[in-house]
Amino acid sequence: MIAATATYRRVMALSGPVLPVISFLGRLPTAMCQLGSLLLVARTSGSLATAGLVGGALAAGQTVGGPLLGRLADRHGQRTVVLAACWFDAFAVAALVAAALARAGTLPLALIGLLAGAAVPQIGPLARTRLVALAHRAGADDRLINTVLSFEGTLDETSFVLGPALVGLSATVAHPAAALALAALLLAVCGSAFALHPTATALHPRAEALHPTAGARGASAGAPPMTAARPSTTEVRPARARTPRAVHGMRASMALQGVIFGACQSGITALTERLHQPAQAGLVYAAMGVMSAVAGLSLALVPARITLPTRRRAAAVALVVLSVPLLFVRSLGALYPVVVVLGVAFAPHLITLFGLTERLVPAGRLAESMAFLTSAVVGGQALALAAAGRLAEAYGPSAAFAVAVGAAVLILPLALGAPARRRAAAPTPAAATPAGSGR
Repeated sequence: MIAATATYRRVMALSGPVLPVISFLGRLPTAMCQLGSLLLVARTSGSLATAGLVGGALAAGQTVGGPLLGRLADRHGQRTVVLAACWFDAFAVAALVAAALARAGTLPLALIGLLAGAAVPQIGPLARTRLVALAHRAGADDRLINTVLSFEGTLDETSFVLGPALVGLSATVAHPAAALALAALLLAVCGSAFALHPTATALHPRAEALHPTAGARGASAGAPPMTAARPSTTEVRPARARTPRAVHGMRASMALQGVIFGACQSGITALTERLHQPAQAGLVYAAMGVMSAVAGLSLALVPARITLPTRRRAAAVALVVLSVPLLFVRSLGALYPVVVVLGVAFAPHLITLFGLTERLVPAGRLAESMAFLTSAVVGGQALALAAAGRLAEAYGPSAAFAVAVGAAVLILPLALGAPARRRAAAPTPAAATPAGSGR
């Protein structure tokens, strides 16, 4: 535990204490807008169907727009892209609130929701990319990189627990519009702070090798100049390569993980309603998220000899084994322990996929790839909410939980069939230069 604490202190030292705070607050709107838009439109229009369409449009926008924003950040830097996206998104969310309160039609609401989703500034994926770049600049080894990704994964999990809780509290105390107004404010203020933070100019050392001007920008932010270490040919080559085929399997796994999230949410909601305790749904989902966050932080304790492919397989097996009990849950007393234990497998699987992607993709496409993974989760969750929700309504909570189990089963062959030797083909930490990627 002492070693893990020391490792997390090294992570915090990479960027200072301010960046994690503003990146956490800046990613809260992502977790707030989905539920917030559903509650707001349902209340103002009186139609759950309209609310579902608007929520689906928002999710579709984020699924498509996320990788595009990531690609722009890779090409033009995070500062300009995030600054433009967070302000556009803030105005789009505010426009959605105004249109809903004005009782606009379904089509205008859906179009505004689509724009709001497409403009989500992807602070979570870009924070990962930024912190990984800072770690590589500091000559970090694989263990520290893994801890960086564990830390960022925990911030994501916490945001997706706290975000819906804030929406629920606002809807109960005041109005769902208050939650979305807060989301717009966080986008404008914390998104701008994230964009303007000095670390926004940090780039991956291998990307600097291809873009000398990026090294000058990084040096202006206090980072070591590009000439501090000369990248070898083996370091530069991966940045010119295409995205490896194995990454597409990871994206599919992420989408299936999103399906598990959405199906669990539908099943939990259906079961708590059947038990005449609908208010418990948010608490059950939050308990699962908290356990997932704890598991993510605990990954720093995993010995370095346990490789990422091994961790991926173990997490995939755990998803299958721990999701099966959902099929037999009939009471609230059984639901809590089952979903809490299942949460143990969530963050390790997600964080491991981020770690493997970080090692495989070209440096010049890292932000795009991180955003793609996050968008895959969002897309999978949105599809599952629509499909599993209908199944739960027609056949009961077990039908929704069966979708979650099915998705977990599909993840397993993707993990077992993933090539484990590609990691060994990359330069090892010992062979890399001090400023190298450590891959």
